[in-house]
Amino acid sequence: MAPVPKAIATTLLMAAAVLVVLDQTIATVALPHMQAALGATPDTISWVLTSYIMATAVATPLTGWMSGRFGRTRLFGICVLGFTISSALCGLAVTLPMMVASRLAQGFFGAFLMPMSQSIIYDLNPPSQQVRAITIWGLGAMAGPMIGPVLGGYLTEMFNWRWVFFINVVRRYTRGYTSLDQRFVKA
Repeated sequence: MAPVPKAIATTLLMAAAVLVVLDQTIATVALPHMQAALGATPDTISWVLTSYIMATAVATPLTGWMSGRFGRTRLFGICVLGFTISSALCGLAVTLPMMVASRLAQGFFGAFLMPMSQSIIYDLNPPSQQVRAITIWGLGAMAGPMIGPVLGGYLTEMFNWRWVFFINVVRRYTRGYTSLDQRFVKA
């Protein structure tokens, strides 16, 4: 496997963080469309958002233990794959319980991506470049919640609500994220 330059690795890690925070807000605009398609009530459709946030909040504290058990880059690759699969399942959901279960899985896998991406960026860069790399990562993480509603509205109006989840299913990103094993990163 060819080495991944640090700049590309940092960009891919930032993109993972963007997807996680983007998914907290992207579905908000599509909720009325989902409500009709899934036969949900105004009270129950909110579980599409709540389940994701709840799973993220519960799973994030496990990151240190999980990374010690499986290794940072292996856990990161597993979580990118899990996040991508659960995103596809969200887009394919035909009932509210199916959607909520998929969003729980998406939030669970996404919970590890934020802290893991920071840790891997920190490991990849020498001390003199760590501040710059984490700043770039932070800019992406800050942009995600702002882009989410706009992108969600666009995708819902131009295509349909399912595309707010299918946007995460990009094969190139999955291949890139899972190839970030540190021994393959070019100095």
